[in-house]
Amino acid sequence: MGSVFTCLRRFLRESGPLGSLLSRLEARTGIKWLYLAPVSLALLGLYLVFGYGASLISNLFGFIYPAYASIKAIESSSKEEDTLWLTYWVLYGTFSIAEAFSDVFLFWFPCYYGGKCLFLLWCMAPVPWNGSQVLYQSIIRPCFLKHRRAMDSILGTLGTRTLDTASQITQEVLRTLATSRARLTAEVAPQLSHSPPEEP
Repeated sequence: MGSVFTCLRRFLRESGPLGSLLSRLEARTGIKWLYLAPVSLALLGLYLVFGYGASLISNLFGFIYPAYASIKAIESSSKEEDTLWLTYWVLYGTFSIAEAFSDVFLFWFPCYYGGKCLFLLWCMAPVPWNGSQVLYQSIIRPCFLKHRRAMDSILGTLGTRTLDTASQITQEVLRTLATSRARLTAEVAPQLSHSPPEEP
């Protein structure tokens, strides 16, 4: 349990938007960051249960820091960070799709958005047993490996059909434009040849 608090302290004091925000709050209020973080989390939790726009707040919570960390991972030379955040985004996308279908039912649970934030926090936590790694290795990866060939075949067929359809639509639009232009030219040309000359 001590390692969790050590990781949390390191995460909160890391140079970045969250660390600088806590430092500025500490400077303005005179309250140590170690106390500000849990109080801020408690207020956020209460807001997620009773506040307006809890869905937006929970989605921002699951997006802003991971996006920032992903950009840092892209700019670094470490492949481990890239893999970590790619795994998070695969899980986040899967969760978002599942949530879209079950949102009608989950909306009625008052602590849903708080639980969602805790779930996303677990998925992005800088610990070896973080949620994105655990769920990817135990659920998503086995499912992907089992259905990989079928998915590749479906996506290949879909890609080919999409290109064929786009090509047909483009040819039809070009034919329609050429026909319209020819018709317009045929209608306007006789009128231009019979128009009286302009007086000076």
